[in-house]
Amino acid sequence: MILEMLDSPFMQRALLAALLVGITAPAVGIYLVQRRQALMGDGIGHVAMTGVGLGFLMSTNPIWMATLVSVLGAVLMELIRTYGRTRGDIALAMLFYGGMAGGVLLIELSDTGSTANLTTYLFGSLSTVSEQDVIAIVLLAAFVVLVSLGLRRQLFAVSQDEEFARVTGLPVRALNLLVAVTAAVTVSVAMRVVGLLLVSALMVVPVAAAQQISRSFKATYALSVAIGVAVALAGTTTSYYQDVPPGATIVMLAIAVFVVLTALATPLARRRARTLEVSGANGSQCAVEMPGTRRPGDDVKV
Repeated sequence: MILEMLDSPFMQRALLAALLVGITAPAVGIYLVQRRQALMGDGIGHVAMTGVGLGFLMSTNPIWMATLVSVLGAVLMELIRTYGRTRGDIALAMLFYGGMAGGVLLIELSDTGSTANLTTYLFGSLSTVSEQDVIAIVLLAAFVVLVSLGLRRQLFAVSQDEEFARVTGLPVRALNLLVAVTAAVTVSVAMRVVGLLLVSALMVVPVAAAQQISRSFKATYALSVAIGVAVALAGTTTSYYQDVPPGATIVMLAIAVFVVLTALATPLARRRARTLEVSGANGSQCAVEMPGTRRPGDDVKV
């Protein structure tokens, strides 16, 4: 049965897209969770709808147009967060709702699109992932991975404590904008598989699940990506055999993993505590590194 699924060209494209989504979404989501901006992906998804509508209206690939519009929207969101003060929440609400309304209006004005087309971008669809979509997803995913891994120490420092990062000489404003742009690109990567309305869940839930049992940033990063890949591939496969929406299936599987790891968290914490007590009683050295031997970004609790 698996070989039968892999013989289908559209499933080959869908599984590749799901793999890249499973990697990129948690890789960016870990920084959003640390910054307490877990719902930022949801807001960017609303704005990206205008990009999808523009893509149909201008007869271009909706993924590239959605990327452009969502990047502009993410930068605007970050500027509003920084300078918006008391009216920032109202401005963000107008941006989100305007993005949704603009997408619906533009796609209805186009000659090739309809609200039925928009539904596949809102909730994901396996059969509509084209070769051009795969190329765009691969290129965008490569950018996300390079940024999230190559600048992980700097991005974590800014996400953890902006004032400390500023004192150490890091370009805080530029890094904040980079996080926003990377999140916007991730939304564009994921919208064909998970959907614009559910992509935020895949950016947040695997990270939250990994935090239940991991004790360092490095471990949380690796585990959340592993969870993201597992649920994305499992959800896509289930969608093929059971004829259910891929985005909803992936998100529900991610939530199930979160529930399981949450249930395991307490016993694991008790076991660690007993291990430390035994080590202390035997005069062993406590398994806590001295500040001088700490590697930034690797052994800091997320």
